Amino acid sequence: MNLPNLLTLLRLGLVPLYFLAFFSESPWSMQYALGILVLSGLTDLLDGYLARKYNWITPLGIVLDPLADKLMMLSVIISFILDGRISWLAAGLLIFRDAAMILTSAFFHFRQKQIVPATWWGKTTTVLYYMTVVAILFKWRMADFLLWSTIGLSFVTSFVYLHKFRAMNR
Repeated sequence: MNLPNLLTLLRLGLVPLYFLAFFSESPWSMQYALGILVLSGLTDLLDGYLARKYNWITPLGIVLDPLADKLMMLSVIISFILDGRISWLAAGLLIFRDAAMILTSAFFHFRQKQIVPATWWGKTTTVLYYMTVVAILFKWRMADFLLWSTIGLSFVTSFVYLHKFRAMNR
């Protein structure tokens, strides 16, 4: 067990802590929830950096890292649904898109096809996703606009990835 894998396990442990913070009765509950999300994001960046820099990439990390990311994202979406902050339709579209991307990548990975590396489209979508999460957490007026913009951009990004994938694997 190396340090990047331990950091990934820490991220997995943050998932239930996020729920506890989000649904707590504390007047600071959203700040705690945001703090947990920030900690999760920072440990994700750190474990990826360490794994690449020191060649500490392991089969366990390859599986657990995206699992930790998606579980946290799913937890955020579920908490927003349960609290009435987003609609089932919006949640369903976000979950469908992420599930489709994960399953498609896994399918082609196991068929030894080239996987498209991250692009600025994907990075932009991720930044917009996190801005949207903060806006929804704190119930900012622009939250709904950001949510639907994020959903739209995420589907555009998916089509860009599919196009690039086809071009790389001809």
